[in-house]
Amino acid sequence: MAALLLSGSDSGRRADGYAILPPNPFRKEKLVAAVGDIVRFESVGMRYRRGAEVLHDVSFSLAAGSFHFLTGPSGAGKSSLMRLMYLAHRPSRGSISMFGRDVSTVPRPELAALRRRIGVVFQDFRLLDHLSALDNVALPLRIAGAKEGQIRDHVAELLRWVGLEEQIDAKPTTLSGGEQQRVAIARAVIARPQILLADEPTGNVDGEIAIRLMYLLEELNKIGTTVVVATHNEALLERFPHPRIRIENGILAGPDGANAAPETAET
Repeated sequence: MAALLLSGSDSGRRADGYAILPPNPFRKEKLVAAVGDIVRFESVGMRYRRGAEVLHDVSFSLAAGSFHFLTGPSGAGKSSLMRLMYLAHRPSRGSISMFGRDVSTVPRPELAALRRRIGVVFQDFRLLDHLSALDNVALPLRIAGAKEGQIRDHVAELLRWVGLEEQIDAKPTTLSGGEQQRVAIARAVIARPQILLADEPTGNVDGEIAIRLMYLLEELNKIGTTVVVATHNEALLERFPHPRIRIENGILAGPDGANAAPETAET
C-alpha cells in the first residue's frame, strides 16, 4: 500500500510510494545539528497549581532523530508529559533538558526560540475555522516574519505533500476529520521543527486514515525529525514497531511495571 494517496501527478512521490517532503526555503541550516540526547528528563515531577502531583520521578532520554510512541491508558499522564516537552509547563521538581539546555534555567524571553524548534499536533486539531487550509498552515511563517511572496508557494507544496492540494482554499469546517488532521500536521512542520510531538493524532480518524497519518510522521522522521506520538491505539502500535515509552498513573513503567527506560516494541 502506498504511504499516502496523493491526487494529481506522481512527480512528488518516491519509488517506495512515500510522498516527498518539499524543501523549506526558510531554513538555511541543516535540520538536525544535535547529536546524542535531544530530550532528557531526570526525576521529573509535575503538578497543576496546588493540585496533586500527576507525574512522579519520570526519567528518560530521547536521541536526536529517534521515533517513539508514548503509551498508557487514558488519564495516565501522557498529555501532561507532552506539555512538559513542548514547554507549556515547567516541572515542579527534577530537571528537563531540551536541545542540551536545562529549561529551568532558560529565561522566559528565550523560551520562545526553543519552542520554535518544536512542532505540536493536537488531537483536537486547533485549526482556526475562519481561515483557509493555506492560511492555517501559513500562520507560523507569518508570525516569524516570512515574506508573503514565498509563503503561498511553500505552503501549497506542503499541502500537496499531505494530499490536500485541491483543498488549499477550504475552511476547516468543510474538511473531514482526517483532512483537518493533515492540515494540522502541515502547520506543525511548516518551519521544519527538530522535534514533532503528536498527542493522539489518530484519535478522531478511522483506521485507514490513521495509517496514512502515521506514514506521514515516519516520512518526517526519515529526514531527521525526532518524533514522539502519544497513543493508546494498539493496532497502530503493532503495525509500526517503534520504541515505546509507557506511563501508568504518572509513573514511567517498563514491562514489569517498574520505572524504566523506553522499551523496544516487539516485531
